[in-house]
Amino acid sequence: MSRRKKHRFEHNIQADNVIERGKHLYTTIKGKWNEVYFRNDNPIVLELACGKGEYSVGLGEVYPDKNFIGIDIKGDRIARGSKRAIEKGLSNVCFLRAGIQFIEEFFVDAEIDEIWLINPDPQPRDKEEKRRLTNEKYLLLYSKVLKLDGQLNFKTDNDPLYKYTLKTLQNFAEFEVTDYTENLYSSELYTEHHGIKTHYEELFVGQGHIISYIKSKKVK
Repeated sequence: MSRRKKHRFEHNIQADNVIERGKHLYTTIKGKWNEVYFRNDNPIVLELACGKGEYSVGLGEVYPDKNFIGIDIKGDRIARGSKRAIEKGLSNVCFLRAGIQFIEEFFVDAEIDEIWLINPDPQPRDKEEKRRLTNEKYLLLYSKVLKLDGQLNFKTDNDPLYKYTLKTLQNFAEFEVTDYTENLYSSELYTEHHGIKTHYEELFVGQGHIISYIKSKKVK
């Protein structure tokens, strides 16, 4: 392990805005995020597979009256988001180190108001379909923790994943697609992103990739 990565893991251990295995809240926070961690009744927004947490931090600045939780299994990545949130004094942003497949262990039904899923691994091979974070198995998890009318926002540079996700959502009874675009940067929907870009999005756009976006909501 590099010295830099070790330093980030040590940061996570000490940081109050990182919840991970070994900390008391890791096993006790379920259903109590507003009461115990944020200590307010504001809406809760998740950024799944958040990487360095660019959206959690960026949206946390734009919406101080909402609570943001970035979730990722990579500790060295969320340490960077944690540090940025601390530097900006954002008490409405925190990070959970956990796999997306385990979110039911941390949230009760209908605890979440909104979910962002930004540039997930496309898992392009057919045999990898069940690992795609917009597979029906994962959509069912999201529908359980989301409140009725809770929003699911999906963004990708991968056209096959975009088309797969759009079709899956349109055929999934728990969600209704409310808007979508094959080219986010040329769409009025881009204003909803407040100019926030992830590290990988910067790279993708620089390479000429088109960014697509889908908005949906839980309807049952």
